[in-house]
Amino acid sequence: MLFNDLAFAMGAGGTGGAQGNPLGAFVPLILMFAIFYFLLIRPQQKKAKQHREMLGNLKIGDRIVTNGGMYGTIVRMSDMTVIIEIADKVQVEMLRNTIADKADAFAKLEKKGK
Repeated sequence: MLFNDLAFAMGAGGTGGAQGNPLGAFVPLILMFAIFYFLLIRPQQKKAKQHREMLGNLKIGDRIVTNGGMYGTIVRMSDMTVIIEIADKVQVEMLRNTIADKADAFAKLEKKGK
């Protein structure tokens, strides 16, 4: 008899139990999206914007570093490509997007690291 009373007490009570706020299920998803936005998405967008601005401000005579690590000086430019001189009378044509940064920016980073 005691066992039946305990089982009945542990069983589901009434038919109109509280279900909670349906918005409560979305709160963790909203928080995860906010964390991803501020830690991953926003910094990437900011860095991409700075890179686009740097590419737009390039001019003939600038020393640059490519994504492959090659240093050179810009000799000629068009909308999509640049021609850089990597040694005396050695010129290479490459896409503008393959330029990582100006060489002076890398020199500053190297001095900072040492």
